[in-house]
Amino acid sequence: MDHFKEAQSNMRDSYGNGSVGIFVSGIIWLLSCAVVNLYTPQKAIWFLMIGGVFIFPLSLLIGKLAGIKGEHQKTNPLGKLAMEGTIWMIMCIPLAYGLSLQKAEWFFQGMLMIIAGRYLTFASIYGISVYWMLGAVLGLSAFALFSTGAGTFLSAFAGGFVETVFGVMIYLFYRRDKQKELKGHQ
Repeated sequence: MDHFKEAQSNMRDSYGNGSVGIFVSGIIWLLSCAVVNLYTPQKAIWFLMIGGVFIFPLSLLIGKLAGIKGEHQKTNPLGKLAMEGTIWMIMCIPLAYGLSLQKAEWFFQGMLMIIAGRYLTFASIYGISVYWMLGAVLGLSAFALFSTGAGTFLSAFAGGFVETVFGVMIYLFYRRDKQKELKGHQ
């Protein structure tokens, strides 16, 4: 049991509780929302898919600027789980794209549901229960957007808004915990 908690602690320290990645993802969703408004839903879909490729490298860069290591221990088994979850998510993107061929807004709603499931695994990877809430909010948002027939703009905005808010909140939790840790060592 202690080894698992140490692995979670290493992941939290290495990636700032995962907060920067969530925030960067939220910004990409919001930019996709702008593309929906300025251009076309199809361009916004491609923007979100291509922009998604840059989430991890951008979050590492921004994290390093904020003093976050950005690399876990090579022996940490949770790193493998994070990669497996990423691969699963990538494998689901064609499903969301297929939905967009029927209705463009279904792509964004499908992606919300896919990333909701991905974030649920982060509760185990980081050992932080707020990821259950993030997954639930995204999943319920996807369901509500679908049920009400919401369009592409609102569907993309919902993803960006939720992730940006949670990214900031989880980063503040990370900073608070770091401050407590520093005071404990003094």
